[in-house]
Amino acid sequence: MNILLTSSGRRTYLVDYFQKALGDEGLVFAANSQRSPALLKADGSVITPLIYADEYIPFLLSYCREKSIDLVVPLFDIDLPVLAAAKEKFAAIGTKVAVSDPQTVALCNDKSAMCRKLRELNIGCPESSVSVEDALRKVSGGSMRFPLMVKPRFGMGSIGVDEAEEEAELSLLHERCQRKIRRSYLKYEAMACPGEEVLLQEKRPGEEYGLDVINDFDGNYVTTIVKRKAAMRAGETDEATTLGEGDEGYDELMNVGRKIALGFHHLGNMDADVIMDKTDGIPYVIDMNARFGGGYPFSHAAGVDLPKAYVLWAKGEKAGTELLTAIPHVHAYKDIAVEIYR
Repeated sequence: MNILLTSSGRRTYLVDYFQKALGDEGLVFAANSQRSPALLKADGSVITPLIYADEYIPFLLSYCREKSIDLVVPLFDIDLPVLAAAKEKFAAIGTKVAVSDPQTVALCNDKSAMCRKLRELNIGCPESSVSVEDALRKVSGGSMRFPLMVKPRFGMGSIGVDEAEEEAELSLLHERCQRKIRRSYLKYEAMACPGEEVLLQEKRPGEEYGLDVINDFDGNYVTTIVKRKAAMRAGETDEATTLGEGDEGYDELMNVGRKIALGFHHLGNMDADVIMDKTDGIPYVIDMNARFGGGYPFSHAAGVDLPKAYVLWAKGEKAGTELLTAIPHVHAYKDIAVEIYR
């Protein structure tokens, strides 16, 4: 079996995890639109056209045929809708794409739609708005309160994220966020809702947790891995501890994961960020990504082997519970390494 990780960027750890999961049974290839560290670690690599270029999917299809790729695993939010829409084209050449259906991907990438869906599922999500005027009406009416988080509606990696502590800051930070969206790759999805590309969301006070909500490749719920975050950097978890039965908030967060899995019917991993509100004790989901997230390495460090499960599911086999059970109270950190291109 050969695996292709698209938009692999700096996720060298995932290349390593999938190589170990395959062992001698195949190769791991990495793709990216520019040179990146993951390309160095892979057994083979390729620089692709930009994701939104017309030639992107034809290029990947050709590469998958050339390298006999059995499984494609996308690692970037912008990649997800493009690959989700092309799943049948890949299936026609014998390549499975580990991505959820287009509707699920769209719900996760659009943070406003995500909040509406979460509330339908009776899952907490902070009150939010897509306009300054509406946000101020809600503040005046008491349904929202400062501080408000100002962030791209289709954002990732903490690009353009700010915090407005009072009304005087809100319009300025809203305009600043719009400028950052226009200057980044976030502009592509934002084109679908001009003037409503910024999300204004009530900041909930409390501790932040990360969930790996795991479904199999048929969309059946398997389990949730719960981690308490200790540090963040550029929108990704930098330090975290796995939780287990008996830990405060564990049961509530496991229930959130189960509701997400059953409500979104995603494929593989769903990375979710949750605030456990210290005032009302309710868990509030603040973000979701239908892919391996930056917090997955902390699950892996605690004994979870989701890449191995992906390999088994792609073969049509079952993954044992031992692959998807985390050892509680494992505290881990991310490190920084330097790679030399040759």
